[in-house]
Amino acid sequence: MGGSGSKRKKLPKDDLEFLKQKTNFTTEQILEWYKGFIKDCPKGQLSKEQFIKVYKDFFPSGSAEDFCEHVFRTFDVDGSGYIDFKEFLLTINVTSSGTPQQKLEWTFKMYDINNDGTIDEKEMISIIEAIYEMLGPEATKSATDPPRIKAKKIFAKIDVNDDKRVTQEEFVNGCLGDKDLFQILTNEMGK
Repeated sequence: MGGSGSKRKKLPKDDLEFLKQKTNFTTEQILEWYKGFIKDCPKGQLSKEQFIKVYKDFFPSGSAEDFCEHVFRTFDVDGSGYIDFKEFLLTINVTSSGTPQQKLEWTFKMYDINNDGTIDEKEMISIIEAIYEMLGPEATKSATDPPRIKAKKIFAKIDVNDDKRVTQEEFVNGCLGDKDLFQILTNEMGK
């Protein structure tokens, strides 16, 4: 999926057709997104450093680096170390106009840090701590629990078979059945 790194002005036809089939965007919207992407990333790739800078602009009072590492890894489907336009738009499509199920499946991938198909308590703690750090002290001062305790409570709630691992099915079902949990785990609270 990764790009060659060369400067491109026009979106290749096969990429346009692929994105029309795989997203809810129109041809015009895809081309508009591409224009903005190429303006910001002339080489056709978004580096981790650029990605973190964008997040810092949105969350200036917090520390976004750890959370960005997790989000970047999930965007970078091919593991190239860069986000190309197709990876970018596919993720934007899911996070902006996907169904709750699709959003949760994407979020599960972010929480599954070691990519083994399950989330363990350590992974849950890592993500929840990163969310708290990103939001900053002002946004999290009303939280009733510190991040580690919050993560353990969430984990216990969605690990329905108590095997110390949360499958994608447990994650999705647990979140779909609990609006507050859905908001916390998909980071919808900051929106």
